[in-house]
Amino acid sequence: MSLTLQPVRVNTGFEEEGVLVFDEHQRLVVVLVHLSGRNEIAPGQWFLEAGFGPLGGVTPPPFADLDAAQDWISQCLARRALSSSALP
Repeated sequence: MSLTLQPVRVNTGFEEEGVLVFDEHQRLVVVLVHLSGRNEIAPGQWFLEAGFGPLGGVTPPPFADLDAAQDWISQCLARRALSSSALP
């Protein structure tokens, strides 16, 4: 699964660093936010701020880094593709 990342600033109240994640068809699937060191729950980790399509409504735990987030996104999209291809 090929993903494309585009840096973006996300207004979460702390002006967080963020990344738009596009799938291999250039569809936006996820907005990730790099949590600031001031975050009380998971400082410095990556958080799924918004998911779209098969990743909509999903709330995974924060990711240690972008590689971990991309791995998780790719796995979810691959599972979704497999289940869709199994339908008659």
